[in-house]
Amino acid sequence: MMVHDKVSLAEPDSTTKATDATPAAAWITRFDAPMKGAATGGPLAGLRFAAKDNIDVAGVETTAACPAFARTAAQHAHVVGRLLDAGAALLGKTNLDQFACGLNGTRSPYGAVPNSFDSRYVSGGSSSGSAYVVATGQVDFALGTDTAGSGRVPAGLNNIVGLKPSKGLLSTHGVVPAAQSVDCVSIFAPTVAMAVKVLHAAMGFDAQDAFSRNLQLRRMPFPARFNFGVPATLEFFGDALAAEAFDEAIERLESFGGQRVTIDYAPLAEAASLLYESALVAERYAAVREFFDAHQDEVMEPVRGILASGRQYSAADLFDAQLRLREIAQRVAPMWRTIDVLLLPTAPCHCTIDEMRADPVVRNRELGAYTNFVNLLDHAALSVPSSIRPDGLPFGITLIAPCGSDLQLAELGQRFHHATGLTLGATGRALPPPVALPLGADMVRVAVVGAHLSGMPLNGQLRERGARFLVETETAPDYRLYALAGAVPPKPGMLRVAPGAGAAIRLEVWEMPSSHYGSFVALIPAPLGIGTVTLADGSSVQGFVCEPLALEGAEDITHHGGWRRYIASRQAPAG
Repeated sequence: MMVHDKVSLAEPDSTTKATDATPAAAWITRFDAPMKGAATGGPLAGLRFAAKDNIDVAGVETTAACPAFARTAAQHAHVVGRLLDAGAALLGKTNLDQFACGLNGTRSPYGAVPNSFDSRYVSGGSSSGSAYVVATGQVDFALGTDTAGSGRVPAGLNNIVGLKPSKGLLSTHGVVPAAQSVDCVSIFAPTVAMAVKVLHAAMGFDAQDAFSRNLQLRRMPFPARFNFGVPATLEFFGDALAAEAFDEAIERLESFGGQRVTIDYAPLAEAASLLYESALVAERYAAVREFFDAHQDEVMEPVRGILASGRQYSAADLFDAQLRLREIAQRVAPMWRTIDVLLLPTAPCHCTIDEMRADPVVRNRELGAYTNFVNLLDHAALSVPSSIRPDGLPFGITLIAPCGSDLQLAELGQRFHHATGLTLGATGRALPPPVALPLGADMVRVAVVGAHLSGMPLNGQLRERGARFLVETETAPDYRLYALAGAVPPKPGMLRVAPGAGAAIRLEVWEMPSSHYGSFVALIPAPLGIGTVTLADGSSVQGFVCEPLALEGAEDITHHGGWRRYIASRQAPAG
């Protein structure tokens, strides 16, 4: 059995700064030595992680932040086993709001987990400890859970990434349920790329999980021009700095080609209210009913009151609530015909620990204003850092789309995160360069040199086929460029020549789903065609070339270095 020590139950000093040692409250159990799987390699080899303490680890107590509930797990939760098999090393288990019932990180007898930037403020919950150890750089990633926002709110409040997968994508077998039909295992990481790497290792159908699904993920990125939804009215509960930060996030998403579309948030808010204000709360009681009925006094408030409220409802009440939820889902569905992705604040405000303890129900509800509906309506979500406010506290946004959109959200989320220029969590370390995400779609890279360049007359032929811009670069120095005679609209022709007889030509590289590539090639008129183009870095892509016969009457414009400079030279005033 792994040797481990219980952490102190003492509250952290309220003056602790993010640079200080980890408060004891961040951990439930911290192992003396990392727990590793039998495999010595794997895609996650060398990475360290932590698991929220409602997730089973063989030979270690699972407490769900309730000491009276504690039991030693006989086997790993499915997701923990997959990560160990992939080569990751488990460092310990982390604190949480008791029975994953809360969004603030103060509802634990092991102590309140402070915000990693300012310990006077809440960390967010219920996956508070998992977010803290990622934000402070003690692990490379961590597992949380998410029923009403527990995998997103702590990410937004601590300047890290919180990936809330589609329901059923990650097995919840071996996880203490909160509301089992909507529970998800979530991933905290410093970057989107890390979160996606973990997702690929952890996901997979599990027959032991009643809600596991074989999901086909959408693997084509959102189009270059996409619509994102924003509620017509937003409530920030008096936090003006959060409101300003969200306006900045909207502008950033618009700079990526996003078109803002105003949506009616009322049905989403109505769905969110059902989680705690209808018979659906009975599922939370049912999850721990046997223990709760025997040990109710061992459960802390306000968790006790929330669980006890589930007793009052009948089976008929539950069916009524489920029907109401389905009716709301039907009202929400048309929204996705007008938008590709929904943009929301991850949390609309910050709150001090003292303020939370003074009014725990209202303050907790405020933190979940834009999270509770997501799992109920079967959506995927990704929280990414957006900015550091003038008061030094983080602000995060959440991108939401229908079930199966996990990788699409990741691609957009990575672009958004890396455009912020933020550092990693509370560590002060710079963001690494973005990496190509393993979306897995069958894609073709295409180099364009003329009328298909961004802003040029035929660029729409690329965008209509879901192509996205990758990079502006140049060819190897073995090409000559010509302005073709009589072409409408004007087009260049590029010809490969003998070494030493050419030059490097500026171009753009785009990526297109192979399913649309044939229709694109069919639009190319002779004597132009598609061939292999060698880039300056020695790599090769598909690209526009022309037959030598096309050059009769053409103007050699190689000295301009590219089509844009040639067009600009023609438009420049004489003299």
